[in-house]
Amino acid sequence: MKSFSKLENPRLVVRKKERLLQIFDGERLIKIYEMVLGFAPEGDKEIEGDGKTPTGEFYVFTKNPNSKFHLSLGLSYPNIDAATRGLRENLISLEEHDAIVKAVNDKQMPPQKTRLGGEIYIHGGGTRADWTEGCVALKNEEMIELFAAIPVGTPVRIEP
Repeated sequence: MKSFSKLENPRLVVRKKERLLQIFDGERLIKIYEMVLGFAPEGDKEIEGDGKTPTGEFYVFTKNPNSKFHLSLGLSYPNIDAATRGLRENLISLEEHDAIVKAVNDKQMPPQKTRLGGEIYIHGGGTRADWTEGCVALKNEEMIELFAAIPVGTPVRIEP
């Protein structure tokens, strides 16, 4: 397998149903990790506190070496799709919607404290069962490897 230090075009795919996180370099599959999800793993994230892991297209907006769950990669949730739904369902204001859209378009951190939820990360802490608040969790040793390999800006697709 190709060394992580030489990834030219990294991207991540999370397959919720299969509980797998795949690392790709372009179209080439590099590695697969087993992972777990939020405590209510079925369906797409709807609101803060529902325990669901969101589905859709995201990017890594930050790397946190001081995470309380070992290490973490912050994902750009809420994304534009969630913001559009939130505005339509009166969960967020037009100002919150516009702030999310601007942040995503600028590849920055979207607002993390809305009724849609936020603070969705890929982090360590173990894979014993679906236990997170909506994040993706790996074994700590695997999170070390992933954290070293994945730069800010890496695309992440979370599939149902």
